[in-house]
Amino acid sequence: MEQVNQPKTPVSLSIVFSFFNEEEVLPQLISRTRKALKDEQQKGTVSNYELIFVNDRSTDNSVNVLMEQDKSKEDIRIINMSRNFGVSPCVLAGMKKASGDLVVYMDADLQDPPELISELIDAWKKGDNIDVVHTVRTKRRGEGKIKLLITKIGYRILHSISSLKIPIETGDFKLLTRRAIDHLISFKEKRPFIRGLVCWIGFNQARVFYVRPPRAAGKTKFSVFGLKVISNFLESALISFSSTPLQVSSIFAVFLIVTSIGFFIASFMFKANAVVLSIVAAIFFVGSIILFCLGIIGFYLTNIFEETKKRPNYIIDSTYGFKE
Repeated sequence: MEQVNQPKTPVSLSIVFSFFNEEEVLPQLISRTRKALKDEQQKGTVSNYELIFVNDRSTDNSVNVLMEQDKSKEDIRIINMSRNFGVSPCVLAGMKKASGDLVVYMDADLQDPPELISELIDAWKKGDNIDVVHTVRTKRRGEGKIKLLITKIGYRILHSISSLKIPIETGDFKLLTRRAIDHLISFKEKRPFIRGLVCWIGFNQARVFYVRPPRAAGKTKFSVFGLKVISNFLESALISFSSTPLQVSSIFAVFLIVTSIGFFIASFMFKANAVVLSIVAAIFFVGSIILFCLGIIGFYLTNIFEETKKRPNYIIDSTYGFKE
């Protein structure tokens, strides 16, 4: 039987960062994170901690920066991927290596302020058997209006048609207990959508609200119109947690049947060129809808195909700092 009551203090803490080419921001990130965790140690909340950096095959000097930062503290762990696998596989790799009673995972660009970790721990302590603490962004500074609008629409779509209710404006900055982590890393999905899976596991979940600052340095690796972002939304988020697209294609099919019957009747009632042109237009319309529906089915078939191959989500090239 699983342990329901979680230890409150002191606890060991693992912080998981997934990153790609962040050499400019890493020193400041590490300094601020260490300060936040030192404050927690002085309060007696945290007994010890580790900083796990999952390197998604960076091409800059990020790894050397991390190793230089680790010389005096020896609190940094590094996981180097064999190639670029994306954020979700990297986060899972970090979770599997994490040893803490609590695990916080967050972005490495300082848009997730490390100082907020204290509030996450407080929310966990004060709650009733809390296993997940989300961060909810009330404002997002330094981001364009178009990106904010598209992101908002995406959240609304997921929230309204998916099989679970993902809190709007939550991102990849959360605190999870060991129990929640153990369930997450047991999943074998080939295109994991971490935000959705964290909600799917259930348990008591809390929220902490904050204003998200702009990037501290460098450029974003995720354009809202980029192929990775669109693919992640369609295939990992929408398809994995909703059958609504398939239901929509069925509704289109019924609509086309009714429309076809109407045009068939009209072809006998009216014998004019306008009718012929209308029928031709209807054929093109029907063909477009059919292709659209086939595309939706194709997304689901692709996901099934990926699952049946049973390839690992990632391959680790090397590690640093872990006591194995």
